[in-house]
Amino acid sequence: MNYRWTFRKYDDDTTVQKLAKSLKIPKSLAYVLAARGFTDERDIEHFFRPLLEELHNPYLMKDMDKAAERIIKAVRSQELIWIHGDYDVDGTASTSMICQFINEIGGIAEYYIPDRFEEGYGLSKKSIKLGKDKGAKILLTVDVGITSYEQLEYAKELGLDTIICDHHEPGPVLPDAFAILDPLVPGCTYPFKSLAACGVTFKLIQAICLKLDIEYKAYEYLDYVAISSAADMVPLIGENRILVHYGLRLLNSNPRPGLYGLIHCTGLKLGGITASNIVYAVAPLINAAGRLGDAKRSVQMMLQKDVNSAFRIAQVLEDENRKRRVFDQKTFEEAIPIADKFIKENKPHSLVIYGEKWHPGVIGIVASRLVDRYNLPSILLTNIDGIAKGSARSISDFDIHTALKKCEDLLLEFGGHKHAAGLSLKVENLDKFRERFDLLAREAIPEELLQPEIIIDAELKFNELSPQFLSILNKFAPYGFANNKPVFYSKGVKSVNGIKLIGNNNIRFRAIQNNFVIDAIGINLADKVKYFNNNKSFSILYNLEVSTYNNQKAPQLFIKDIKLDKN
Repeated sequence: MNYRWTFRKYDDDTTVQKLAKSLKIPKSLAYVLAARGFTDERDIEHFFRPLLEELHNPYLMKDMDKAAERIIKAVRSQELIWIHGDYDVDGTASTSMICQFINEIGGIAEYYIPDRFEEGYGLSKKSIKLGKDKGAKILLTVDVGITSYEQLEYAKELGLDTIICDHHEPGPVLPDAFAILDPLVPGCTYPFKSLAACGVTFKLIQAICLKLDIEYKAYEYLDYVAISSAADMVPLIGENRILVHYGLRLLNSNPRPGLYGLIHCTGLKLGGITASNIVYAVAPLINAAGRLGDAKRSVQMMLQKDVNSAFRIAQVLEDENRKRRVFDQKTFEEAIPIADKFIKENKPHSLVIYGEKWHPGVIGIVASRLVDRYNLPSILLTNIDGIAKGSARSISDFDIHTALKKCEDLLLEFGGHKHAAGLSLKVENLDKFRERFDLLAREAIPEELLQPEIIIDAELKFNELSPQFLSILNKFAPYGFANNKPVFYSKGVKSVNGIKLIGNNNIRFRAIQNNFVIDAIGINLADKVKYFNNNKSFSILYNLEVSTYNNQKAPQLFIKDIKLDKN
Protein backbone atom coordinates (compact mmCIF):
# COMPACT_ATOMS: atom_id res chain seq x y z
CA MET A 1 0.00 0.00 0.00
CA ASN A 2 1.23 3.52 -0.80
CA TYR A 3 0.76 5.86 2.13
CA ARG A 4 0.39 9.60 2.37
CA TRP A 5 2.93 10.99 4.83
CA THR A 6 1.35 13.82 6.80
CA PHE A 7 3.08 15.80 9.54
CA ARG A 8 1.06 17.03 12.48
CA LYS A 9 1.00 20.79 12.06
CA TYR A 10 2.30 22.97 14.86
CA ASP A 11 4.04 26.23 13.98
CA ASP A 12 4.64 27.82 17.40
CA ASP A 13 8.33 27.04 17.91
CA THR A 14 8.48 29.35 20.93
CA THR A 15 5.99 27.19 22.84
CA VAL A 16 7.88 24.03 21.87
CA GLN A 17 11.17 25.52 23.11
CA LYS A 18 9.51 26.68 26.32
CA LEU A 19 8.02 23.22 27.00
CA ALA A 20 11.34 21.50 26.31
CA LYS A 21 13.14 23.81 28.73
CA SER A 22 10.57 23.86 31.55
CA LEU A 23 9.86 20.10 31.44
CA LYS A 24 13.53 19.23 30.80
CA ILE A 25 12.63 17.03 27.85
CA PRO A 26 14.05 16.74 24.30
CA LYS A 27 12.64 19.26 21.83
CA SER A 28 11.29 16.50 19.57
CA LEU A 29 9.11 15.15 22.41
CA ALA A 30 8.01 18.68 23.31
CA TYR A 31 6.89 19.02 19.69
CA VAL A 32 4.93 15.73 19.92
CA LEU A 33 3.08 17.06 22.98
CA ALA A 34 2.35 20.46 21.46
CA ALA A 35 1.19 19.01 18.13
CA ARG A 36 -1.21 16.71 20.03
CA GLY A 37 -2.71 19.69 21.84
CA PHE A 38 -0.74 19.62 25.09
CA THR A 39 0.72 23.09 25.60
CA ASP A 40 -0.24 23.70 29.23
CA GLU A 41 2.26 22.33 31.75
CA ARG A 42 -0.50 21.31 34.17
CA ASP A 43 -2.30 19.33 31.45
CA ILE A 44 0.95 17.63 30.52
CA GLU A 45 1.60 16.74 34.17
CA HIS A 46 -1.84 15.10 34.35
CA PHE A 47 -1.19 13.34 31.03
CA PHE A 48 2.12 11.93 32.24
CA ARG A 49 0.83 11.17 35.75
CA PRO A 50 -2.85 10.14 35.59
CA LEU A 51 -4.56 10.53 38.97
CA LEU A 52 -7.69 8.82 40.28
CA GLU A 53 -8.59 12.15 41.91
CA GLU A 54 -9.08 13.56 38.40
CA LEU A 55 -11.98 11.17 37.64
CA HIS A 56 -15.25 13.00 37.19
CA ASN A 57 -17.98 12.86 39.82
CA PRO A 58 -20.30 10.03 38.69
CA TYR A 59 -23.31 12.05 39.79
CA LEU A 60 -22.73 14.44 36.89
CA MET A 61 -24.23 11.71 34.73
CA LYS A 62 -27.96 12.06 34.15
CA ASP A 63 -30.10 9.61 36.20
CA MET A 64 -27.11 8.42 38.23
CA ASP A 65 -28.56 9.32 41.61
CA LYS A 66 -31.81 7.41 41.08
CA ALA A 67 -29.95 4.44 39.56
CA ALA A 68 -27.54 4.17 42.50
CA GLU A 69 -30.35 4.55 45.05
CA ARG A 70 -32.43 1.87 43.35
CA ILE A 71 -29.53 -0.63 43.31
CA ILE A 72 -28.76 0.04 46.98
CA LYS A 73 -32.44 -0.45 47.87
CA ALA A 74 -32.46 -3.76 45.96
CA VAL A 75 -29.31 -4.92 47.79
CA ARG A 76 -30.78 -4.09 51.17
CA SER A 77 -34.13 -5.70 50.31
CA GLN A 78 -32.42 -8.77 48.80
CA GLU A 79 -34.20 -8.23 45.46
CA LEU A 80 -32.81 -10.13 42.50
CA ILE A 81 -31.04 -7.88 39.97
CA TRP A 82 -31.14 -9.38 36.46
CA ILE A 83 -28.14 -8.30 34.37
CA HIS A 84 -28.35 -8.50 30.58
CA GLY A 85 -25.07 -8.00 28.73
CA ASP A 86 -23.68 -8.25 25.22
CA TYR A 87 -21.54 -11.12 23.93
CA ASP A 88 -18.36 -9.10 23.13
CA VAL A 89 -15.52 -8.15 25.49
CA ASP A 90 -17.14 -4.90 26.61
CA GLY A 91 -20.46 -6.62 27.30
CA THR A 92 -19.10 -9.71 29.06
CA ALA A 93 -16.55 -7.78 31.13
CA SER A 94 -19.22 -5.25 32.15
CA THR A 95 -21.55 -8.10 33.11
CA SER A 96 -18.84 -9.86 35.14
CA MET A 97 -17.84 -6.67 36.89
CA ILE A 98 -21.29 -5.46 38.00
CA CYS A 99 -22.43 -8.99 38.89
CA GLN A 100 -19.37 -9.53 41.07
CA PHE A 101 -19.71 -6.10 42.68
CA ILE A 102 -23.40 -6.53 43.58
CA ASN A 103 -22.77 -9.95 45.07
CA GLU A 104 -19.73 -8.69 47.02
CA ILE A 105 -21.72 -5.89 48.67
CA GLY A 106 -24.35 -8.40 49.77
CA GLY A 107 -26.83 -8.19 46.89
CA ILE A 108 -28.20 -10.90 44.62
CA ALA A 109 -27.32 -10.69 40.92
CA GLU A 110 -27.69 -13.12 38.06
CA TYR A 111 -26.74 -12.53 34.45
CA TYR A 112 -27.81 -13.35 30.91
CA ILE A 113 -25.73 -13.16 27.73
CA PRO A 114 -27.67 -13.73 24.48
CA ASP A 115 -26.68 -16.31 21.89
CA ARG A 116 -25.12 -14.46 18.96
CA PHE A 117 -26.66 -16.83 16.41
CA GLU A 118 -30.10 -17.57 17.86
CA GLU A 119 -30.95 -14.19 19.39
CA GLY A 120 -28.50 -11.73 17.84
CA TYR A 121 -27.43 -8.42 19.31
CA GLY A 122 -29.35 -6.52 21.95
CA LEU A 123 -31.89 -6.97 24.70
CA SER A 124 -34.36 -9.82 24.18
CA LYS A 125 -37.82 -10.62 25.51
CA LYS A 126 -36.53 -14.12 26.22
CA SER A 127 -34.02 -12.72 28.70
CA ILE A 128 -36.56 -10.37 30.27
CA LYS A 129 -39.11 -13.16 30.80
CA LEU A 130 -36.46 -15.47 32.25
CA GLY A 131 -35.39 -12.77 34.70
CA LYS A 132 -39.00 -12.11 35.71
CA ASP A 133 -39.68 -15.82 36.17
CA LYS A 134 -36.69 -16.04 38.50
CA GLY A 135 -38.18 -13.25 40.61
CA ALA A 136 -36.09 -10.27 39.45
CA LYS A 137 -37.23 -6.78 40.40
CA ILE A 138 -34.57 -4.88 38.44
CA LEU A 139 -33.39 -5.33 34.87
CA LEU A 140 -29.89 -3.89 34.46
CA THR A 141 -28.62 -3.74 30.87
CA VAL A 142 -24.93 -3.27 30.08
CA ASP A 143 -23.60 -2.38 26.61
CA VAL A 144 -27.14 -2.66 25.21
CA GLY A 145 -30.56 -1.11 25.75
CA ILE A 146 -30.40 2.44 24.46
CA THR A 147 -32.51 1.57 21.38
CA SER A 148 -34.44 -1.42 22.78
CA TYR A 149 -37.85 0.27 22.73
CA GLU A 150 -40.18 -2.71 22.32
CA GLN A 151 -38.25 -4.91 24.76
CA LEU A 152 -38.24 -2.24 27.46
CA GLU A 153 -41.99 -1.72 27.10
CA TYR A 154 -42.31 -5.44 27.73
CA ALA A 155 -40.07 -5.20 30.80
CA LYS A 156 -42.24 -2.40 32.16
CA GLU A 157 -45.40 -4.40 31.57
CA LEU A 158 -43.85 -7.16 33.69
CA GLY A 159 -43.17 -4.68 36.50
CA LEU A 160 -39.38 -4.54 36.18
CA ASP A 161 -37.44 -1.37 36.93
CA THR A 162 -34.91 -1.06 34.10
CA ILE A 163 -31.53 0.65 34.47
CA ILE A 164 -29.59 1.04 31.22
CA CYS A 165 -25.78 1.28 31.20
CA ASP A 166 -24.86 1.94 27.58
CA HIS A 167 -22.45 4.04 25.54
CA HIS A 168 -23.98 3.75 22.09
CA GLU A 169 -25.71 6.55 20.21
CA PRO A 170 -29.34 6.96 21.33
CA GLY A 171 -32.17 7.02 18.82
CA PRO A 172 -34.46 10.00 18.13
CA VAL A 173 -36.38 9.23 21.33
CA LEU A 174 -35.21 7.57 24.52
CA PRO A 175 -36.66 4.24 25.63
CA ASP A 176 -39.01 4.08 28.61
CA ALA A 177 -36.76 3.06 31.50
CA PHE A 178 -36.41 3.77 35.21
CA ALA A 179 -32.90 5.23 34.64
CA ILE A 180 -30.69 5.66 31.58
CA LEU A 181 -26.95 5.97 32.08
CA ASP A 182 -25.33 6.98 28.80
CA PRO A 183 -23.16 10.11 28.43
CA LEU A 184 -24.53 10.58 24.90
CA VAL A 185 -28.19 11.08 25.84
CA PRO A 186 -29.52 14.63 25.33
CA GLY A 187 -29.29 16.73 28.48
CA CYS A 188 -26.58 14.61 30.11
CA THR A 189 -23.96 16.97 31.53
CA TYR A 190 -21.32 14.32 32.09
CA PRO A 191 -18.16 15.97 30.70
CA PHE A 192 -16.51 12.89 29.14
CA LYS A 193 -18.55 11.36 26.31
CA SER A 194 -16.31 8.49 25.18
CA LEU A 195 -16.55 5.85 27.91
CA ALA A 196 -16.85 2.18 27.03
CA ALA A 197 -19.96 0.46 28.40
CA CYS A 198 -17.72 -0.95 31.12
CA GLY A 199 -16.67 2.61 31.91
CA VAL A 200 -20.31 3.68 32.28
CA THR A 201 -20.97 0.63 34.47
CA PHE A 202 -17.91 1.49 36.55
CA LYS A 203 -19.33 4.98 37.13
CA LEU A 204 -22.46 3.31 38.54
CA ILE A 205 -20.27 1.23 40.86
CA GLN A 206 -18.35 4.35 41.85
CA ALA A 207 -21.60 6.20 42.60
CA ILE A 208 -22.89 3.34 44.77
CA CYS A 209 -19.57 3.14 46.63
CA LEU A 210 -19.69 6.88 47.33
CA LYS A 211 -23.17 6.52 48.85
CA LEU A 212 -22.01 3.55 50.94
CA ASP A 213 -18.79 5.36 51.98
CA ILE A 214 -16.57 2.66 50.47
CA GLU A 215 -15.15 4.63 47.54
CA TYR A 216 -11.88 2.64 47.63
CA LYS A 217 -13.77 -0.52 46.63
CA ALA A 218 -14.75 0.86 43.21
CA TYR A 219 -11.12 0.95 42.13
CA GLU A 220 -10.79 -2.81 42.67
CA TYR A 221 -12.69 -3.31 39.38
CA LEU A 222 -10.55 -1.17 37.07
CA ASP A 223 -8.91 -4.27 35.53
CA TYR A 224 -12.25 -5.01 33.89
CA VAL A 225 -12.47 -1.42 32.63
CA ALA A 226 -8.94 -1.55 31.17
CA ILE A 227 -9.71 -4.72 29.24
CA SER A 228 -13.02 -3.38 27.91
CA SER A 229 -11.74 0.08 27.00
CA ALA A 230 -8.72 -1.26 25.10
CA ALA A 231 -10.73 -3.98 23.33
CA ASP A 232 -13.64 -1.70 22.39
CA MET A 233 -11.26 0.86 20.86
CA VAL A 234 -12.60 3.84 22.78
CA PRO A 235 -10.22 6.84 22.75
CA LEU A 236 -7.51 6.43 25.39
CA ILE A 237 -7.57 10.08 26.37
CA GLY A 238 -9.14 12.00 29.23
CA GLU A 239 -10.95 9.84 31.75
CA ASN A 240 -10.38 6.65 29.75
CA ARG A 241 -6.63 7.18 30.06
CA ILE A 242 -6.89 7.31 33.86
CA LEU A 243 -9.14 4.25 34.03
CA VAL A 244 -6.90 2.19 31.74
CA HIS A 245 -3.67 3.34 33.42
CA TYR A 246 -4.81 2.10 36.84
CA GLY A 247 -6.59 -0.91 35.39
CA LEU A 248 -3.38 -2.07 33.70
CA ARG A 249 -1.49 -1.52 36.93
CA LEU A 250 -3.98 -3.80 38.72
CA LEU A 251 -3.88 -6.37 35.93
CA ASN A 252 -0.08 -6.47 36.02
CA SER A 253 0.30 -6.63 39.80
CA ASN A 254 -2.66 -8.50 41.23
CA PRO A 255 -5.04 -9.94 38.62
CA ARG A 256 -8.20 -11.60 39.90
CA PRO A 257 -8.28 -15.42 39.48
CA GLY A 258 -10.66 -15.31 36.51
CA LEU A 259 -8.26 -13.06 34.61
CA TYR A 260 -5.02 -14.62 35.83
CA GLY A 261 -5.96 -17.93 34.23
CA LEU A 262 -6.69 -16.09 30.98
CA ILE A 263 -3.37 -14.20 31.09
CA HIS A 264 -1.49 -17.43 31.78
CA CYS A 265 -3.15 -19.01 28.74
CA THR A 266 -2.02 -16.17 26.45
CA GLY A 267 1.61 -16.47 27.56
CA LEU A 268 1.79 -12.81 28.60
CA LYS A 269 4.02 -11.94 31.53
CA LEU A 270 2.73 -10.02 34.54
CA GLY A 271 4.39 -6.64 34.74
CA GLY A 272 4.57 -6.14 30.99
CA ILE A 273 0.92 -6.32 29.86
CA THR A 274 -0.04 -3.35 27.69
CA ALA A 275 -3.27 -2.10 26.11
CA SER A 276 -1.97 -3.51 22.82
CA ASN A 277 -1.55 -6.95 24.44
CA ILE A 278 -5.21 -6.80 25.47
CA VAL A 279 -6.32 -6.00 21.91
CA TYR A 280 -4.27 -8.73 20.22
CA ALA A 281 -3.96 -11.48 22.85
CA VAL A 282 -6.52 -11.19 25.66
CA ALA A 283 -9.61 -9.84 23.88
CA PRO A 284 -9.67 -12.47 21.07
CA LEU A 285 -9.91 -15.27 23.66
CA ILE A 286 -12.76 -13.57 25.51
CA ASN A 287 -14.55 -12.92 22.22
CA ALA A 288 -13.98 -16.48 21.03
CA ALA A 289 -16.62 -17.76 23.45
CA GLY A 290 -19.40 -15.87 21.67
CA ARG A 291 -18.05 -16.15 18.13
CA LEU A 292 -18.16 -19.94 17.98
CA GLY A 293 -20.35 -20.88 20.93
CA ASP A 294 -21.80 -19.65 24.21
CA ALA A 295 -20.49 -16.25 25.35
CA LYS A 296 -21.62 -16.98 28.91
CA ARG A 297 -18.41 -18.98 29.28
CA SER A 298 -16.40 -15.75 29.21
CA VAL A 299 -18.40 -14.44 32.16
CA GLN A 300 -18.10 -17.79 33.94
CA MET A 301 -14.33 -17.61 33.48
CA MET A 302 -13.98 -14.03 34.72
CA LEU A 303 -16.11 -14.73 37.80
CA GLN A 304 -14.06 -17.76 38.85
CA LYS A 305 -12.46 -17.57 42.27
CA ASP A 306 -10.09 -20.44 41.48
CA VAL A 307 -7.20 -19.83 39.05
CA ASN A 308 -7.11 -23.43 37.82
CA SER A 309 -10.83 -23.45 37.03
CA ALA A 310 -10.48 -20.19 35.11
CA PHE A 311 -7.45 -21.55 33.27
CA ARG A 312 -9.38 -24.62 32.12
CA ILE A 313 -12.11 -22.41 30.62
CA ALA A 314 -9.45 -20.17 29.04
CA GLN A 315 -7.88 -23.23 27.41
CA VAL A 316 -11.21 -24.08 25.78
CA LEU A 317 -11.53 -20.49 24.56
CA GLU A 318 -7.97 -20.59 23.22
CA ASP A 319 -8.83 -23.72 21.23
CA GLU A 320 -11.97 -22.06 19.88
CA ASN A 321 -9.96 -18.98 18.97
CA ARG A 322 -7.69 -21.17 16.84
CA LYS A 323 -10.77 -22.51 15.05
CA ARG A 324 -12.08 -18.98 14.69
CA ARG A 325 -8.88 -17.97 12.89
CA VAL A 326 -9.50 -20.72 10.31
CA PHE A 327 -13.03 -19.41 9.62
CA ASP A 328 -11.65 -15.86 9.63
CA GLN A 329 -8.98 -16.62 7.00
CA LYS A 330 -11.35 -18.63 4.80
CA THR A 331 -13.93 -15.83 4.81
CA PHE A 332 -11.27 -13.20 4.15
CA GLU A 333 -9.87 -15.16 1.21
CA GLU A 334 -13.37 -15.54 -0.26
CA ALA A 335 -14.19 -11.85 0.24
CA ILE A 336 -11.02 -10.54 -1.47
CA PRO A 337 -11.88 -11.51 -5.08
CA ILE A 338 -15.41 -10.14 -4.63
CA ALA A 339 -13.96 -6.85 -3.34
CA ASP A 340 -11.29 -6.71 -6.07
CA LYS A 341 -13.87 -7.24 -8.83
CA PHE A 342 -16.23 -4.64 -7.36
CA ILE A 343 -13.42 -2.08 -6.98
CA LYS A 344 -12.17 -2.66 -10.53
CA GLU A 345 -15.65 -2.26 -12.04
CA ASN A 346 -17.05 0.54 -9.87
CA LYS A 347 -14.16 2.41 -8.20
CA PRO A 348 -16.31 2.72 -5.05
CA HIS A 349 -15.68 4.71 -1.89
CA SER A 350 -17.02 1.85 0.24
CA LEU A 351 -17.47 -1.92 0.25
CA VAL A 352 -20.72 -3.78 0.97
CA ILE A 353 -20.05 -7.50 0.50
CA TYR A 354 -22.52 -10.33 1.03
CA GLY A 355 -21.78 -14.04 1.36
CA GLU A 356 -24.59 -16.55 1.72
CA LYS A 357 -22.77 -19.02 3.96
CA TRP A 358 -20.11 -17.05 5.85
CA HIS A 359 -19.78 -17.78 9.55
CA PRO A 360 -21.47 -14.92 11.45
CA GLY A 361 -18.94 -15.17 14.26
CA VAL A 362 -16.10 -13.76 12.14
CA ILE A 363 -17.95 -11.12 10.11
CA GLY A 364 -16.73 -8.17 12.22
CA ILE A 365 -13.11 -9.34 12.19
CA VAL A 366 -13.07 -9.79 8.42
CA ALA A 367 -14.73 -6.39 7.91
CA SER A 368 -11.84 -4.86 9.89
CA ARG A 369 -9.32 -6.73 7.75
CA LEU A 370 -10.97 -5.41 4.58
CA VAL A 371 -10.63 -1.85 5.93
CA ASP A 372 -6.94 -2.51 6.56
CA ARG A 373 -6.47 -3.91 3.06
CA TYR A 374 -8.46 -1.41 0.99
CA ASN A 375 -8.79 1.67 3.24
CA LEU A 376 -12.51 1.80 2.48
CA PRO A 377 -15.46 1.73 4.91
CA SER A 378 -16.45 -1.93 4.77
CA ILE A 379 -19.63 -3.83 5.54
CA LEU A 380 -19.62 -7.63 5.51
CA LEU A 381 -22.92 -9.51 5.59
CA THR A 382 -24.06 -13.10 5.74
CA ASN A 383 -27.41 -14.89 5.65
CA ILE A 384 -29.02 -15.74 8.98
CA ASP A 385 -32.52 -17.18 8.72
CA GLY A 386 -33.15 -15.41 5.41
CA ILE A 387 -31.93 -12.02 6.66
CA ALA A 388 -28.66 -10.31 5.68
CA LYS A 389 -26.87 -9.57 8.96
CA GLY A 390 -23.40 -8.22 9.44
CA SER A 391 -20.87 -5.75 10.73
CA ALA A 392 -19.66 -2.37 9.54
CA ARG A 393 -16.17 -0.96 10.11
CA SER A 394 -14.96 2.46 9.07
CA ILE A 395 -11.88 4.49 8.20
CA SER A 396 -10.94 7.39 10.45
CA ASP A 397 -12.63 10.14 8.41
CA PHE A 398 -16.06 8.56 7.97
CA ASP A 399 -18.87 8.30 10.54
CA ILE A 400 -20.37 4.94 9.69
CA HIS A 401 -23.20 5.17 12.25
CA THR A 402 -24.45 8.44 10.75
CA ALA A 403 -24.34 6.89 7.27
CA LEU A 404 -26.40 3.90 8.42
CA LYS A 405 -28.90 6.27 9.99
CA LYS A 406 -29.41 7.83 6.56
CA CYS A 407 -30.18 4.36 5.22
CA GLU A 408 -32.59 3.57 8.06
CA ASP A 409 -35.57 2.97 5.78
CA LEU A 410 -33.67 0.11 4.08
CA LEU A 411 -32.56 -1.55 7.33
CA LEU A 412 -34.37 -3.79 9.78
CA GLU A 413 -32.09 -2.71 12.61
CA PHE A 414 -28.71 -1.15 13.25
CA GLY A 415 -26.66 0.12 16.15
CA GLY A 416 -23.16 1.14 17.11
CA HIS A 417 -20.98 4.21 16.91
CA LYS A 418 -18.78 6.25 14.56
CA HIS A 419 -16.21 3.56 13.83
CA ALA A 420 -18.13 0.28 14.11
CA ALA A 421 -21.72 -0.91 13.91
CA GLY A 422 -23.96 -3.91 13.41
CA LEU A 423 -26.88 -4.06 11.00
CA SER A 424 -29.47 -6.28 9.35
CA LEU A 425 -31.66 -5.90 6.26
CA LYS A 426 -33.73 -7.91 3.83
CA VAL A 427 -31.60 -9.61 1.19
CA GLU A 428 -33.69 -8.03 -1.58
CA ASN A 429 -32.69 -4.55 -0.31
CA LEU A 430 -28.95 -5.23 -0.61
CA ASP A 431 -28.44 -3.55 -4.01
CA LYS A 432 -30.36 -0.42 -3.00
CA PHE A 433 -28.49 -0.25 0.29
CA ARG A 434 -25.08 -0.73 -1.37
CA GLU A 435 -25.83 2.06 -3.85
CA ARG A 436 -27.04 4.56 -1.25
CA PHE A 437 -24.30 3.75 1.24
CA ASP A 438 -21.62 4.32 -1.40
CA LEU A 439 -23.24 7.59 -2.43
CA LEU A 440 -22.97 8.76 1.18
CA ALA A 441 -19.35 7.61 1.30
CA ARG A 442 -18.57 9.53 -1.92
CA GLU A 443 -20.08 12.69 -0.46
CA ALA A 444 -18.08 12.37 2.77
CA ILE A 445 -14.72 11.00 1.58
CA PRO A 446 -12.74 13.07 -0.96
CA GLU A 447 -10.71 11.11 -3.52
CA GLU A 448 -7.38 11.95 -1.85
CA LEU A 449 -8.51 10.43 1.44
CA LEU A 450 -8.89 7.03 -0.21
CA GLN A 451 -5.10 6.78 -0.07
CA PRO A 452 -4.24 5.67 3.47
CA GLU A 453 -2.38 8.13 5.64
CA ILE A 454 0.34 7.91 8.25
CA ILE A 455 0.36 10.83 10.67
CA ILE A 456 3.92 11.84 11.64
CA ASP A 457 4.46 13.31 15.09
CA ALA A 458 8.00 14.67 14.73
CA GLU A 459 11.31 14.43 12.92
CA LEU A 460 13.96 12.62 14.95
CA LYS A 461 17.70 12.25 14.55
CA PHE A 462 19.11 8.94 15.75
CA ASN A 463 21.64 10.69 17.98
CA GLU A 464 18.77 12.17 20.02
CA LEU A 465 17.96 8.71 21.35
CA SER A 466 19.04 8.27 24.94
CA PRO A 467 17.83 6.50 28.10
CA GLN A 468 16.18 9.77 29.16
CA PHE A 469 14.38 10.07 25.81
CA LEU A 470 13.00 6.52 26.07
CA SER A 471 12.02 7.02 29.71
CA ILE A 472 9.95 10.09 28.84
CA LEU A 473 8.47 8.39 25.77
CA ASN A 474 7.21 5.57 28.03
CA LYS A 475 5.05 8.13 29.85
CA PHE A 476 2.92 8.56 26.72
CA ALA A 477 1.43 5.08 27.34
CA PRO A 478 -1.14 3.55 27.61
CA TYR A 479 -1.47 3.69 23.84
CA GLY A 480 -4.64 3.10 21.91
CA PHE A 481 -7.22 4.82 19.76
CA ALA A 482 -6.72 8.64 19.77
CA ASN A 483 -3.44 8.19 21.66
CA ASN A 484 -1.36 6.21 19.21
CA LYS A 485 2.34 5.55 19.65
CA PRO A 486 4.25 8.57 18.34
CA VAL A 487 5.41 8.10 14.76
CA PHE A 488 8.86 9.55 14.04
CA TYR A 489 10.43 10.54 10.75
CA SER A 490 14.13 10.24 9.93
CA LYS A 491 15.80 11.04 6.61
CA GLY A 492 19.25 10.36 5.24
CA VAL A 493 19.15 6.77 6.52
CA LYS A 494 21.11 3.87 5.03
CA SER A 495 21.41 0.19 5.83
CA VAL A 496 24.55 -1.34 7.29
CA ASN A 497 25.43 -4.58 5.47
CA GLY A 498 22.21 -4.87 3.48
CA ILE A 499 18.96 -6.40 4.64
CA LYS A 500 17.65 -9.69 6.00
CA LEU A 501 14.31 -11.16 4.94
CA ILE A 502 12.33 -12.83 7.74
CA GLY A 503 9.48 -15.17 6.92
CA ASN A 504 7.53 -14.35 3.79
CA ASN A 505 7.23 -10.61 3.98
CA ASN A 506 9.23 -9.06 6.84
CA ILE A 507 12.59 -7.31 6.90
CA ARG A 508 15.32 -6.67 9.45
CA PHE A 509 18.33 -4.41 9.06
CA ARG A 510 20.77 -2.15 10.89
CA ALA A 511 19.89 1.47 10.17
CA ILE A 512 22.59 4.15 10.19
CA GLN A 513 22.29 7.93 10.21
CA ASN A 514 25.29 10.18 10.81
CA ASN A 515 27.32 7.27 12.23
CA PHE A 516 24.58 6.34 14.74
CA VAL A 517 23.44 2.72 14.24
CA ILE A 518 20.24 1.09 15.52
CA ASP A 519 18.34 -2.15 14.84
CA ALA A 520 15.21 -1.93 12.70
CA ILE A 521 12.42 -4.31 11.77
CA GLY A 522 9.58 -3.92 9.26
CA ILE A 523 6.49 -6.13 9.11
CA ASN A 524 5.02 -6.77 5.64
CA LEU A 525 7.61 -4.48 4.05
CA ALA A 526 9.51 -6.96 1.87
CA ASP A 527 8.44 -4.99 -1.22
CA LYS A 528 10.73 -2.18 0.02
CA VAL A 529 13.86 -4.30 -0.47
CA LYS A 530 14.54 -2.41 -3.73
CA TYR A 531 15.49 0.68 -1.70
CA PHE A 532 18.43 -1.13 -0.11
CA ASN A 533 20.29 -2.17 -3.23
CA ASN A 534 21.71 1.06 -4.62
CA ASN A 535 23.46 2.61 -1.60
CA LYS A 536 21.14 5.59 -1.80
CA SER A 537 19.72 7.10 1.37
CA PHE A 538 16.07 6.72 2.29
CA SER A 539 13.54 8.16 4.73
CA ILE A 540 11.66 6.06 7.27
CA LEU A 541 8.57 6.36 9.45
CA TYR A 542 8.69 4.31 12.64
CA ASN A 543 7.65 3.72 16.21
CA LEU A 544 10.30 3.26 18.86
CA GLU A 545 10.17 -0.11 20.60
CA VAL A 546 12.35 -1.72 23.23
CA SER A 547 13.66 -5.19 22.32
CA THR A 548 15.04 -7.70 24.81
CA TYR A 549 17.83 -10.10 23.88
CA ASN A 550 19.80 -12.14 26.44
CA ASN A 551 18.11 -10.07 29.16
CA GLN A 552 19.55 -6.91 27.61
CA LYS A 553 17.11 -4.15 26.59
CA ALA A 554 17.84 -1.91 23.63
CA PRO A 555 15.83 0.50 21.46
CA GLN A 556 14.62 -0.76 18.10
CA LEU A 557 12.89 0.93 15.18
CA PHE A 558 9.55 -0.60 14.20
CA ILE A 559 9.33 0.59 10.60
CA LYS A 560 5.93 1.62 9.21
CA ASP A 561 7.00 2.85 5.76
CA ILE A 562 10.09 3.62 3.66
CA LYS A 563 10.66 6.01 0.75
CA LEU A 564 13.79 6.94 -1.19
CA ASP A 565 15.18 10.38 -0.37
CA LYS A 566 14.80 12.93 -3.12
CA ASN A 567 18.07 14.24 -4.52
